[in-house]
Amino acid sequence: MPVVELHVLEGYNSEEKQRLGEALTDAVRFVVPATPELVTIMIHDMPRENYYRGRIRRTPASARPDPALVVRDYLAAMEARDLEKAGALLAEGFTMTFPGTEPMTTLEELIAWSKPRYKFVTKTYEGFDAMQSAGDASVVYCRGTLQGEYHDESLFEGIRFIDRFEVIDGKITKQDVWNDMAEVRVKS
Repeated sequence: MPVVELHVLEGYNSEEKQRLGEALTDAVRFVVPATPELVTIMIHDMPRENYYRGRIRRTPASARPDPALVVRDYLAAMEARDLEKAGALLAEGFTMTFPGTEPMTTLEELIAWSKPRYKFVTKTYEGFDAMQSAGDASVVYCRGTLQGEYHDESLFEGIRFIDRFEVIDGKITKQDVWNDMAEVRVKS
C-alpha cells in the first residue's frame, strides 16, 4: 500500500488539494500496480510563518486552473459560437491544426475553413484525459463523436474524433484535431 506525504504552504483551498490528491494518486498508479483505494495521500499544510527559503519567508503560488476545465469551457464556447469567450482562453501564439490544414492561428480562420464543409457540427464527449508534459504545458485529450449537417441538408453522426490540447497557466497554446469525417464523407 503506497503512502505519499506532501507538505504544502497554507493557502490552497479544498478543491485545489482534492485535485492534487487525485493527481498524486494517478502518478503513483502509473508505476505501482495498486487500485486507487490502496494509495494513501496525506497533505500537510505548513504555516507560512514556519517556511523560509533563501532567508526569506515565502507565500504559496496560486494553483493553476484545471486544464481539462479550460478545454471544456473553450469547446462549449466554440459550440455556442461565443468566439469572444473562446478567444479569451487562447494564449498569444496559439495554433490549431485540423485534418488537411496548415496550422491556423485565429478562430476566424477556423470558421472560414469549416464554413464550406458543413452547416454545423457538435460533439458528444466520451472522455477527457489530462496530464502534465515534461515541459510547462499540461496536455488534455478529449475524444468522442461528431454529429451535424452538411450543406446538402444530409445529416452525419457517430464520426470519431480526438483533440489534443496544450494548456499553460489556464491558456490554450495548441490544438491538434484528428477525425474520420473525410472517410465517412467519401462513403456517403
